[in-house]
Amino acid sequence: MTSAQEPDPTPAPAQACDASAGPASPWSELRAAIRGTGADYTRIPMRKAVFLLAVPMVLELVLESTFAVVDIYFVGKLGASAVATVGLTESYLFLLYSIAMGLAMAVTAVVARRIGEYQADQAAVSAVQAIFLAVLVSVPFAWIGVFHARDLLRLMGADAWTLAHGVGYMQWMLGGNAVIMLLFVINAVYRGAGDAAIAMRVLWLANGLNIVLDPILIFGLGPVPAMGIEGAAIATNIGRGTGVLMQLWILFRGGRHIRVTASQLVVRASTLFNIMRTSLGGIGQMIVAMSAWIFLMRILASIGSEAVAGATIAIRIMMFTLMPAWGMSNAAATLVGQNLGANQPARAEASVWRIGWYNMAFTLAVSVVFFLMHDRLVALFSDDPAVIAIGGEWLRILSYSYFVYGWWMVSVQAFNGAGDTSTPTWINLVFFWLVQIPLCYVLAVRLGWQHSGVFWGVFVSETSVGLFTLWLFSRGRWKLAKV
Repeated sequence: MTSAQEPDPTPAPAQACDASAGPASPWSELRAAIRGTGADYTRIPMRKAVFLLAVPMVLELVLESTFAVVDIYFVGKLGASAVATVGLTESYLFLLYSIAMGLAMAVTAVVARRIGEYQADQAAVSAVQAIFLAVLVSVPFAWIGVFHARDLLRLMGADAWTLAHGVGYMQWMLGGNAVIMLLFVINAVYRGAGDAAIAMRVLWLANGLNIVLDPILIFGLGPVPAMGIEGAAIATNIGRGTGVLMQLWILFRGGRHIRVTASQLVVRASTLFNIMRTSLGGIGQMIVAMSAWIFLMRILASIGSEAVAGATIAIRIMMFTLMPAWGMSNAAATLVGQNLGANQPARAEASVWRIGWYNMAFTLAVSVVFFLMHDRLVALFSDDPAVIAIGGEWLRILSYSYFVYGWWMVSVQAFNGAGDTSTPTWINLVFFWLVQIPLCYVLAVRLGWQHSGVFWGVFVSETSVGLFTLWLFSRGRWKLAKV
């Protein structure tokens, strides 16, 4: 295992390695991570490779989760039904996210493998095909969202307030879904290439704009009228749309590892098919997991708006705390893909175990906060006693095995980074559809545990799937995946 963590002494091909020359202080490495570096992550010391990739990925997702929390904070001022509107809309957005994230997984794996093989031109071709796919997929979601928003909300059991005031929110969020798709996919290109600092800056801009515009458009300011919950959706579209423009500008201008040229703006059938094939597993695993969440939200909606609101706030807090762990897990995907491309499977595995221990330490610390401050955390976003009690209960239950999430995330990203996206799909199918949904329904409805039944069902199923996925990773068959 020790040898897997040392740099390969073979001279690297002509490729920038500015971050790997000579010893550097922690502060200089931090600056390099934030500014971006042309380092060859298959050759520099493992600790340095993890640091240079993980820092911008963690900072990127911390701001993403900060926006999610700020957004629900402002929406929470409009009442429990407004928060429930966000939760019900996100139930559908989760299907969109599943496709975007599935594509992103495939793109990261393919681009990282090509970079590891020193084929930067083919990595750029893959990036263009991924953008074509993202735009194509967004069209049917936009049409359904614009013209059938009310029907979708009614199907999820929305209350009268949501049907009267929340339709515009869903129309904006689903109608403008192309910016979500592109933001996910193009940032995946940068991560796979090793340009994690660019992905970080893009989300800084997008979410910074969201945070500034949210209170202005929701509550009004000067000549800007108060738009209520619809203003939150408009702010999101403006922020993310600006981020996509920045992504495209940098992609054609060129980052440190990847650049798209005009000659590459054509459909390449073989590359397109390869991305589609690789993405099917990623899309499948996300659809299984996120469609399971739709069923859970439907169960909670039958209990009441307070249950939906409490769960929505709890999941936003959970996502806020998990984003740093996701950032480190994304670094694992890049390192796995690039090192497998460079024919260094032992080094790829070593990177996953190192990041896994970092993730476990972080999520253990968060679990202590959840256990001690669960109600107070939810109270930051709602003053409704019922909402606080429900959301706080879920955070307390989460605290009992939160450290498993850290290992689960990094092991799943190891599979995805290797291009083995089908294995997590089958795992999710069993544990979410065959275990989580039936268990939550029986506990919540049949046994009358109400929202508590949903929370305990999630606890049992997600703790089990996390431990099983880590065990399967340890067997090592993911090293044989081809992309």
